[in-house]
Amino acid sequence: MPDMRYTELRILKEKLYFTLEELQELLGIRPESARVFCSRYSQKGIFIRLKKNLYTLNERWEHLSSEDHLRISNVLQVPSYISFMTALSLYEVTTQVQRDFFESASLKRTVRFDIKGKSFNYYKLQNKFYSGFVRKNDIFIATMEKAFVDIVYLYSFGKYRADFSSLNLDRLDKDKIVEILMPYPDKTKDIVYKLCKI
Repeated sequence: MPDMRYTELRILKEKLYFTLEELQELLGIRPESARVFCSRYSQKGIFIRLKKNLYTLNERWEHLSSEDHLRISNVLQVPSYISFMTALSLYEVTTQVQRDFFESASLKRTVRFDIKGKSFNYYKLQNKFYSGFVRKNDIFIATMEKAFVDIVYLYSFGKYRADFSSLNLDRLDKDKIVEILMPYPDKTKDIVYKLCKI
């Protein structure tokens, strides 16, 4: 089993995350050896296992920017996009500041990843509601109006806790909200209309 050389370590430092296949190619080792290598280096605290077949350097993790965490959010669960209070916080629509806590909408499942003091939360949406997001700086994120509707939709079914008093709803485009709401159930629409005075 090889040890990590300086050149190889430097290459990994430049990556936000890497896969077993990338490590295998970098070190010129077999797939089984790459798995053992990642397990050993994770136990040593040199690697952090993000999820199956996805790792980052511990040294890199400790210096990640806010945007880096959002990019990792996008890859921990694919497909997904940043939404809910995380998105509204980024858009400065809420006074709630979320530190070390990231929320996303997902097509696959509702799940949570806790990694080295950071919490990545995913809420499953039906296909017909999985829309209204854009790509900014290689990050998939809901528009502020869609993030708000995502919150109310889950809240209306008792699947999300929200402090609506923390929101500055005057920043939202009401016409866009009405358009987004078209396929949603009446119980979601009723709450949105009441909150936004539509």
